Amino acid sequence: MGYEVHITRARHWTESESVPITLEEWKEYVATDREMRMDNFAEATTSGGDTIRYENEGLAVWIPSGCWLDFRRGRIVAKNPDEETLAKMKSIAEQFGARVFGDEGELY
Repeated sequence: MGYEVHITRARHWTESESVPITLEEWKEYVATDREMRMDNFAEATTSGGDTIRYENEGLAVWIPSGCWLDFRRGRIVAKNPDEETLAKMKSIAEQFGARVFGDEGELY
């Protein structure tokens, strides 16, 4: 399943829908950030050769790292981000007047 980190305007990421970052805001941000690309899908190949595809309007990739940032219910989410990705997420959060929280509520 993995550990997720969330960009949200809310006091806790579980309350993101109460003060959402909108999909339109997210799309506008991605369009202005030269390091980001809106793909709306992600694909991976399993060790058995099968392709798994996930589609979601608002799924973007941070090009330098290949990390996907997914828009969900008023927040932006990354799975298992490394320190470099966390720094990028903090930078993105500043643009939205938001904060970065881990699954367990810890503030980054």
